[in-house]
Amino acid sequence: MLNIVTMPHMIFDSIQEEAVKWIFEHGIPILVILIGVYIAQRILKSVIHHVLDRIVRKTYHSRSEAAIGKRQDTLENVFYVTIKVLLWLAAGLMILSEIGLDIAPLIAGAGIAGLAFGFGGQYLVRDLISGLFIILEDQFRKGDVVEIAGIAGKVEDVNLRRTVLRDLDGVEHHIPNGEISTTSNKTKFWSRINLDIGVGYEADITKTKDVLNKACKTFAESDEWKEKIIKTPEVIGVDELGDWAVVHKVLGDVKPGTQWEIKRALLATIKEALDKAGIEIPYPHNVQINKK
Repeated sequence: MLNIVTMPHMIFDSIQEEAVKWIFEHGIPILVILIGVYIAQRILKSVIHHVLDRIVRKTYHSRSEAAIGKRQDTLENVFYVTIKVLLWLAAGLMILSEIGLDIAPLIAGAGIAGLAFGFGGQYLVRDLISGLFIILEDQFRKGDVVEIAGIAGKVEDVNLRRTVLRDLDGVEHHIPNGEISTTSNKTKFWSRINLDIGVGYEADITKTKDVLNKACKTFAESDEWKEKIIKTPEVIGVDELGDWAVVHKVLGDVKPGTQWEIKRALLATIKEALDKAGIEIPYPHNVQINKK
């Protein structure tokens, strides 16, 4: 007859023996699977980087380093996330099988669930197809400033399902790709300065044009801005005869993403040049009449 004192020790030894057995038979293989997936991720990430770097540079050899970098970052993110999901899905099935679960019913159930999901998942399918065309057609990349679905902002992330924008107020917007019908990219390859400069009707048109062009040329040749300007801004002519002013149109090409800072600085330069030349920028005046 077993001693009642020794029974707990026997149970503990049995549990310990089973635990050690399970670790060697299943725990170590599971650990190997997890380590293998991690190593595969790192290797595939490096392979994707080098392969896409070669392809993108060959395809976009005439583009700037910034454009090449944006395209490569976008493609790397899409490919890496997709492969990462597939790797961990496969690892999960292998671990379930290693634990002792029969994964055949799970796979069959997933097929039935996928069929049922297909009838109600048309919006997701639409998002994925739209995202695929956005990536393939290079409509926009991470880092671009765009306007899509009525929202303007900087692209912080893009994948097959959705695009993430950050607007000027710092608000983050998540937009399903299926809702994107029109894309306006403000920073792709090059950007443009588009200014309407209004002066008084008393100002001579030729003199005004000379003053504006000289101010723009001096600005474009300055050390601070010359590296960012592709084509010196210049007056292309009178664009409008308004109620208050004669409007001169000024256009110039600049490096992508620099148009806003250049516009602000150039407007200040133009204002100083017009003031120095005695050319008035008209604005409504409130005239007070003194009655005697």
